[in-house]
Amino acid sequence: TGPMSSECMENFLRITLRVEYFEDKYLSFSAVDQSGIAWELDEALASQCGYTVTYSSWNNIEFRASALSCHSHLEKDTFTVTIQVKASHTPDMKNASIHLKSESCRYGPWSLRELLCETNYMEVSVRRDVPQTVKDLIEEESEDWTLAFPEAKSGEASIWQIVFHQPEEKRALLVSDAWSAGYGLNTTDTRILLRVPYNAAQTQLVKAQGITFSAVRSSTFYKQQWMILMVDTAVACPVDGVDYANKTIIWTVPKYIQALCTGATSFKDVLVEAGVNLHKLSVEEMASRKYVLSNDFDVITMKVPIGAEGGYYKTSVNSGQHGARYCINLFLEHQWEDKKWGLTKHTIIKEIETPFELVELTVTNSKYPNTEFTEGFGTDRILMLVCSFSDSNLSARIMNVTVGMFLLDVELVNLTIEGATVTVPEAVQHGYQTYEIKYANQSKAYVIHVSFDAQSIKKEYLRDDIRTYTLNVTLEFIIHPTSETFSVPIVTLSAVKDAVLPSARGFCDENSLHLHITHGNVDQNWMPFISGRHLTPGAAQKYNYSLSDNGTHLAISVPLLSSLLDYEEIHTSGVLASLHLTLKDGVTLANKDFSVSCRFSPSELIQCLPNGTVVITAVKLVRLADLDTSLLVLSDRNCKPSLVTEKTATFKFNVNTCGTRRKFNSTSITYENEVIYFRPGNDSPVYKLKFVCLYTIKQAVDVRYETKKNPSTSIKPGFGFLDLSLKLFKDESYSDLYQELEYPVVKYLKETLYFEVELLQPADPRLELNLEDCWATNSKSQDSLPQWPILINGCGNSKDSHRTVFHKVNYSTRVKFPQHLKRFEVTMFTFIEGTTPLQK
Repeated sequence: TGPMSSECMENFLRITLRVEYFEDKYLSFSAVDQSGIAWELDEALASQCGYTVTYSSWNNIEFRASALSCHSHLEKDTFTVTIQVKASHTPDMKNASIHLKSESCRYGPWSLRELLCETNYMEVSVRRDVPQTVKDLIEEESEDWTLAFPEAKSGEASIWQIVFHQPEEKRALLVSDAWSAGYGLNTTDTRILLRVPYNAAQTQLVKAQGITFSAVRSSTFYKQQWMILMVDTAVACPVDGVDYANKTIIWTVPKYIQALCTGATSFKDVLVEAGVNLHKLSVEEMASRKYVLSNDFDVITMKVPIGAEGGYYKTSVNSGQHGARYCINLFLEHQWEDKKWGLTKHTIIKEIETPFELVELTVTNSKYPNTEFTEGFGTDRILMLVCSFSDSNLSARIMNVTVGMFLLDVELVNLTIEGATVTVPEAVQHGYQTYEIKYANQSKAYVIHVSFDAQSIKKEYLRDDIRTYTLNVTLEFIIHPTSETFSVPIVTLSAVKDAVLPSARGFCDENSLHLHITHGNVDQNWMPFISGRHLTPGAAQKYNYSLSDNGTHLAISVPLLSSLLDYEEIHTSGVLASLHLTLKDGVTLANKDFSVSCRFSPSELIQCLPNGTVVITAVKLVRLADLDTSLLVLSDRNCKPSLVTEKTATFKFNVNTCGTRRKFNSTSITYENEVIYFRPGNDSPVYKLKFVCLYTIKQAVDVRYETKKNPSTSIKPGFGFLDLSLKLFKDESYSDLYQELEYPVVKYLKETLYFEVELLQPADPRLELNLEDCWATNSKSQDSLPQWPILINGCGNSKDSHRTVFHKVNYSTRVKFPQHLKRFEVTMFTFIEGTTPLQK
C-alpha cells in the first residue's frame, strides 16, 4: 500500500514506486544521511555511491541501494537506507510533493571478497585484517611506526591511496583525487570498498572465453593504526555474453577470469545460484519456468525462453514500425574458494532486452468483432477495414473502430484528421470520441467513435442503395517512459444501405420534352449528360435547350427539333421522340439513366405556306445510326436541304419544283413529295419520308365588306434606334458560329468569310433589313484608311475581282423572321501598298 514499497534482498534494499502515484510526473531522488541531509542523486553520483534507478515491468520505477552505499547507516548486522523522492508536474520541480522512505535490512555474513556487478557500477569489498605478526610488531615498536608515518592517526582505519594497474603504466590517486574522478571508496570496521562506474577512465575491456569484461585492476592502500596495508581491489564484470537462438535467451558467464584470479590456485566451486529480480529460484521453480542453469568446467550458462515468467514485454519502435522487446532482469551468484582469497562471492545483475520484434496490429469494427483486418505496418503501410452495415444500424449512424492490441506502456496522444493534427481532447470538437479498453492479460486497445455525419467522413455512392463512408485518420502514440512515438494510419470503409438515388418526372408539351429530376443524397456533384454531351449553361444557349438547378431539383427542357433528342419512329399517328439523360459521378463513374418519350403530331415537321412554299424537316431515326443528314434529298435528287444539323435536315422549296407530284379533285389539290436517303453506292433508299400538302381550290366564304377610300401608300423617313448584330460563321450553312474564345480568326487569301447581319430590335415582322454600304478597314476604326468597299448601295463592288455573294435566308427554328437577316460571303484579301502587304 502507499506510493512506495520496500524489500530487503540480502545485501540490497529495493524500493518500488508505484506507477499510479507517479505517472506523468517529473521525479527527483535524494539519499538522506544520518544527519538528515538529502543528497540529490544524478547518474554520476548514483553510480559512485551504490544506487541504481531503473524501470521494472509495467513502468513501475525501482530504486536499489547497496548495503555499502555512501549514505547507508551500518550497525552490527543491519544497514539502514533513507531516500527522499520529489514528484512534480513541471521539470523545474515547482510545487513538488515530497515522499520519504526509510528501511532497515539485515545482511548475512560477508565473504572474504565480494564482487558485485550492478547495471551502472562495479563494486568490490574486501575484508581488512591485520596479520598477527604485524600486530605483535606494532605493539612492541609503536614509536618507530609513528616516526615512519607521521600522517597516520591513532586508532583509526582509513584509505590512504589507490593504485591502478594498467598495461602501459601504474597510476596512483589519493582518496580525494579518486573521489573527484568518480570512484567510490569507503571503509567500515571490517571491510575496504571500491566502487567503479563502467565509464571510469581506468577501466579496461578484456576477453575471457570469448566474452568481454569491463575490468579494473587496482591495489588499495589503507592505514591501520601505525601500519600502511595493501589489499587487491580488482573487479571485473561481463558486458556481453548474451545470445538469442530458437526463441531462447542464452547468457554465458566465464568462471575464474584472469583479472580476478591473479596468483590464485586450486579453485573450487562452492555455490552457483540464479534468479530473477534479485529473487533466487530453486531448481523446481526454474524447471517450472523452463529455465536451464548449467555449470560447466569453465563457464556458467543460463537459458531462458523468450516470454517466460519473470520477464515482461515493452513496446518499441524501429524505423517507424510498432513492435515489442522482451525484458528480464536476471542475476547470477557464483561462490568459489581458492588458496589466495579463500571464499569469493561474485554477484552479477544482468538486465536483458531482446531484439526488436514486429507486432501486428488489428483494427476491428466494435459491433462486428468478426470483421477485422490485421497487418504489421511501417511508415508506408495503412491498416484498412471494410465493414458492412444493415438497416438495423442506421439509427445509431456511428462508426466504432477498435485498434490494438497494445501494451500498457502505450498512450494515444494525437489524431490527424484531414491533415490537421489535434490532441485527443481537441478531437472531440471534430466529432471523434476515443476510449481505452484494458484487458486482464495486461494489454489494451483503443476505440475510435465517430458519427457517419462528421465533416471529415468521406461519403461515396457505391451501388444500388449502398453508400460507403470512409474514415481516414492517423493515430499517434507515445511510449512510456522512453517518449518514443509511432503512428498508425487507418482507413475504414463502411458500406451502409442508406443511399437515396435521384428520381425523375418526365412530360411533354406542344413543342418540347421536359425532365424534372429530384436530387437524392448521393448525386449532389453528379453531372448531366445527353448523348455523351455534358450539359452546361453555355452549351444550353448554343444547342437551344434550357437547364436549371436550384439545389433540390434539376430541370431540363429540350425542343422537339433538337440534336439532343432521339427519334424512334415516324408514323401518320405521330413522331416518337425520346430524351435520354444520364447523371454521372465524375469520380466513381456511378451513373443513373432517365428518359422521357412523347409522340408529336407530324404537322410539327411540315409547313405548307399559302404562297406554295413547303418547309419540311426530316429527322434521323435511331435505327439508322450511320445516316448522314446532309445527304438527304427530295424526289428530285438535285434538291438538297437548306439547313442541316446532326439529326435533322430542313428543305424549303416551291410545290412546283423538286419532283413534287400533284393530285386534283373537285375541291382541293394535293402536292406529294418525299425525303429520301441513299447509302453511298446504293440505289435503293434506306430512308423515305413521304409528306403531303393539301390546298383547297373551291370554298364558299361569306364576306361582308364596305368600301372605304384608302390613302395612297407612302414611305416616310424616320429616326430611331436599331439593335443590330454582325456575326462571322464557319460555313455557308450558317449553323456554326465563331465563339468569342476562337478570335482572332486566322484565314488565308482567297478563303471565304461568311457574314450575317441581323436586326435584333425592334422585332417587328413588318420591318425588312436592307444593307446599304459595307466596307473593310485595316484597323478597328471604321473611319481609318485605307478602306475597300464590299457593298455599295446594297450591291457588290463591281471593281472587285471576287464579287460579294448574297445567301438566301430561310425560315428555321432559329430564324423566325428571315426578312430581319442578310447573309453574304466575302473572299479573304489583304491591303497592299505597291507590292507590299500592309499589316496592322
